[in-house]
Amino acid sequence: MEGLLKGKRAVIFGVANERSIAWAISEALHAEGAELAFTYAGEMLEKRVRPLAEGIGAKIVLPCDVTKDDEIEKVFQALKQEWGGLDILIHAIAFAAKEDLSRAFVLTSRRGFQLALDVSAYSLVALTRHAAALMEGRGGSVLTMTYLGSERVIPNYNVMGVAKAALEASVRYLAHDLGPAGIRVNAISAGPIKTLAAAGISGFKDMLHYAAERAPLRRNIDAEEVAKTALYLVSDLGSAVTGEVLHVDAGYNIMGM
Repeated sequence: MEGLLKGKRAVIFGVANERSIAWAISEALHAEGAELAFTYAGEMLEKRVRPLAEGIGAKIVLPCDVTKDDEIEKVFQALKQEWGGLDILIHAIAFAAKEDLSRAFVLTSRRGFQLALDVSAYSLVALTRHAAALMEGRGGSVLTMTYLGSERVIPNYNVMGVAKAALEASVRYLAHDLGPAGIRVNAISAGPIKTLAAAGISGFKDMLHYAAERAPLRRNIDAEEVAKTALYLVSDLGSAVTGEVLHVDAGYNIMGM
């Protein structure tokens, strides 16, 4: 499978640090020959992302707040100028206010709801619209990250679960819109993994223990396992797969009790 993505170009949104799922995906794509570009939101994340990106030879590392259309536009203008086209978009972005994750869902504020849906779901639509213009005539693949809280009630996941449900519906509608252009859009629903994002969820250690006890494989997953599935979905191995939400969770999602 060496060189599965040779000559392909991918932009990655959502690397937080070396333990993030987005970084594991980046390493998998890089190992298969893809040229990568990265974005970061704010100076604190730049200090983590830039050394990682430069460590694998990435020449494009740009700021991007996905709630700002002008910043999104600048990223894709830079990609067009540097590369001329794009093959892969990785969307690994989600955010909800801490108070909206720690209290009952019924108490979610209007602003908190709008923020979670904007960053976690609408951003996929905005980024894909720009990416599709650069994928024209060459096909392409868009991949986002979701979680079981979109389908079932997960304690302390709250408004993020609703945002992920909107994200998954967006995957299907985008797949329909862009299919005629040969652009595929998919999502991975990953099991719980110790990441910076997961640290914001109350009782996360209990979630890890619970999932490992009850999943058919009787264990948790790691970021590298998600990355291998990502490689399948964005490469020609997944050439007939679009509009899918693929679970990578040791089988936990199939369990009823």
